[in-house]
Amino acid sequence: MAASKRTFSRKRRSSFLRFPEVRGKAVESVEIDPDVQAITILFKDRTALSFDLDPSLTVYPELSDWKTGDWRGIKRWRAMHSKPDMLSWS
Repeated sequence: MAASKRTFSRKRRSSFLRFPEVRGKAVESVEIDPDVQAITILFKDRTALSFDLDPSLTVYPELSDWKTGDWRGIKRWRAMHSKPDMLSWS
């Protein structure tokens, strides 16, 4: 059997968040700081691109019936999201 060839559509790739301001910059180092929950990319020109991480929790409440051995959904409630730890940089 021949190996299948994977193809990616442009539409799929367009959903990525890109940072054209750093294109071509030489990377000095990459740091991960678990204390402040951040990833920082330091460039040789003494600039930095940082990613502040905000871990969150989403709960999807659902009541279901398992009496027959098969799952049967009875009711779903709207998702509940934890509050973010950091301010938004709108």
